Amino acid sequence: MASVHESLYFNPMMTNGVVHANVFGIKDCVTPYKMALLVLLSELGRAGAQLSLLERRRLNRLLLPLLQGPDMTLSRLHKAIEESCPNLANSVQIRIKLMAEGELKDMEQFFDDLSDSFTGTEPEVHKTSVVGLFLRHMILAYNKLSFSQVYKLYTALQQYYQNDEKKTGIDETDMELTNTEELEGKMEKEELDVPLREEEISCSGPLSQKQAEYFLSQQASLLKNDETKALTPAFLQKELNNLLKFNPDFAEAHYLSYLNSLRVQDVFSSTHSLLHYFDRLILTGAESKSNGDEGYGRSLRYAALNLAALHCRFGHYQQAELALQEAIRIAQESNDHVCLQHCLSWLYILEQKRSDSCVLLEHSVKKAVHFGLPYLASLGIQSLVQQRAFAGKTANKLMDALKDSDLLHWKHSLSELIDISIAQKTAIWRLYGRSTMALQQAQMLLSMNSLEAVNVGVQQNNTESFAVVLCHLAELHAEQGCFAAASEILKHLKERFPPSSQHAQLWMLFDQKIQFDRAMNDGKYHVADSLVAGITALNSIEGVYRKAIVLKAQNQMSEAHKLLQKLLIHCQNIKNTEMVISVLLSIAELYWRSSCHTIALPVLLQALALSREYHLQYLASETVLNLAFSQLILGIPEQALNILHTAIEPILAHGAVLDKGCAMFLVAKCQVASAASYSQPKKAEALESAILNLNEAKTYFAKVDCKEQLRDVLYFQARLFHTLGKVQERNKCAMLFRQVHQELPAHGVPLINAFK
Repeated sequence: MASVHESLYFNPMMTNGVVHANVFGIKDCVTPYKMALLVLLSELGRAGAQLSLLERRRLNRLLLPLLQGPDMTLSRLHKAIEESCPNLANSVQIRIKLMAEGELKDMEQFFDDLSDSFTGTEPEVHKTSVVGLFLRHMILAYNKLSFSQVYKLYTALQQYYQNDEKKTGIDETDMELTNTEELEGKMEKEELDVPLREEEISCSGPLSQKQAEYFLSQQASLLKNDETKALTPAFLQKELNNLLKFNPDFAEAHYLSYLNSLRVQDVFSSTHSLLHYFDRLILTGAESKSNGDEGYGRSLRYAALNLAALHCRFGHYQQAELALQEAIRIAQESNDHVCLQHCLSWLYILEQKRSDSCVLLEHSVKKAVHFGLPYLASLGIQSLVQQRAFAGKTANKLMDALKDSDLLHWKHSLSELIDISIAQKTAIWRLYGRSTMALQQAQMLLSMNSLEAVNVGVQQNNTESFAVVLCHLAELHAEQGCFAAASEILKHLKERFPPSSQHAQLWMLFDQKIQFDRAMNDGKYHVADSLVAGITALNSIEGVYRKAIVLKAQNQMSEAHKLLQKLLIHCQNIKNTEMVISVLLSIAELYWRSSCHTIALPVLLQALALSREYHLQYLASETVLNLAFSQLILGIPEQALNILHTAIEPILAHGAVLDKGCAMFLVAKCQVASAASYSQPKKAEALESAILNLNEAKTYFAKVDCKEQLRDVLYFQARLFHTLGKVQERNKCAMLFRQVHQELPAHGVPLINAFK
């Protein structure tokens, strides 16, 4: 940003061949690139009927981005025209060459001939058309130039053409010295480049007002919808600094600089640019001219509001609250209800941990509806739904509330909020353990075409909503053992949201979690332990929980218990009920492994009460399975079988493959334990049924490559076949057990004390 400050008083009359009269309010200026466009329009008028209908359509579609976009090199322009009409591209190239290698009078004659386009009863160009306005502006701008400026423009045109000739000559030399394989690779790279990439933008001088506005709107749209297609942060900042060097009072450029700084989490530069944006609004007088004295106060209160949002994004909650109080005070003095509603929304975000935040949000929604602010009202409804989901409301009430917000979205064509709503439904169904419904919502969003108008050929499909849905989709596939599909989804996420983008942390966390689960299933605890640091960096609570799981698997019971107790207290304080239940289940497992079976029961009952209170059906089913295992250990397998029937259906319908395998393994254990008191024929039947359940469990464990559980199943099956006198089957299971046991030695834990 230093270059911007140094150029506050820099007001050259000409830079890099660009002639203009007023740098701080450039309406239109004549540049060599615009002269090339004028040549294109002139040749297009001459060609007339010689062009086919398809070529004329292509050229008409090409003209608008060429007129509005920033200046580009002659070779780039020639390539763009050549793709639409090769003959016309050659004519333009020849005409520019004749003008550049000719005399000054040739350029003057060219501008004199341009006015002929408007003459006659049926002129080639209408004066009020886009092309007509461009021609008139260029003619007027050229006529205002002094003789010295005309000469400078002519020398700039010569330089513009000569630079292209030099580049072409270098390219030809390189082609002679390069082998065929390298040449093919270079051509493939050029074909993959999107238009107007960094190396192809050649204008280092000032842009006209229309060019600057088009450039800023294009990059802002890309940052919102498809960040990967926008210029890189460093190059975009370079272009913005160049633009601000010639027009430091261009407020919109400061705002785009603020958005660009947010991409790289630069708190200093983003704050600096945001303050300059509102300073320039007041400096230019745009606000005060349209709103009287009210304009100055309007800029101040919205500046304070945006500053509060900025601090909130970076986690500076105290500074955010101070800025928000300032915005509220100025808005109340000005009686600005719209600004007050925005302030109320941010006030909820800052105070959502308090008990009265729900009342605050309900009041915000009512007021937003009253003042006709559908965007704020919808965001408020979705925030209420999220809060009530964590508070334990039933799914049908939450979906009814989201249905009301969806009506607002479709009524006002708020496509971005439609995407957010579907992503939130996916997350809610995942929270309640309904993976089938979550999968349906995820597929709905991915197959839905956005209602957002297509700008610069970009669909609104690179937003946070899509990142969330794709991450859920990857985890759902990984839970079902489809690791190749999950890997493909994550690969797509990495391409769509590169590590430098603002939503990359979402897929990074899911990627680390999936790798952790695979390492734990495979018995590679050292690999899982190495992944804990990465998970902790992205989500501290999840990282601590995973560390405790690794310690538990490594039989470090006391360290795991200490860690889980600290995590339990922290999660209870922040009201993270889902993690509280998971921690309680892990603590109960520690008690089993330590042979403290009776102490585990109160812990499991507490987890069951919480899961049912908050309607977390999947966690409730998992807790019931743990209770059934406790009853098996305590010697009442019949009772364990009875309660298993109530819990196993949701597990088989919506559960992960590993949980399905554990459930079927537990059913088989309970069946074998219950068969001890049966008569011989009935006992044999029960053991046969247990073997079938073990086969199903073995299939599930093999799907997720869970060798430890697979070994236990094989051992159990071998014992059952031995009891039934089936020697061949017993030997087969024993051989498979031996193979797995050699790959994964046991840690000395008794089989009956291990549920998962």
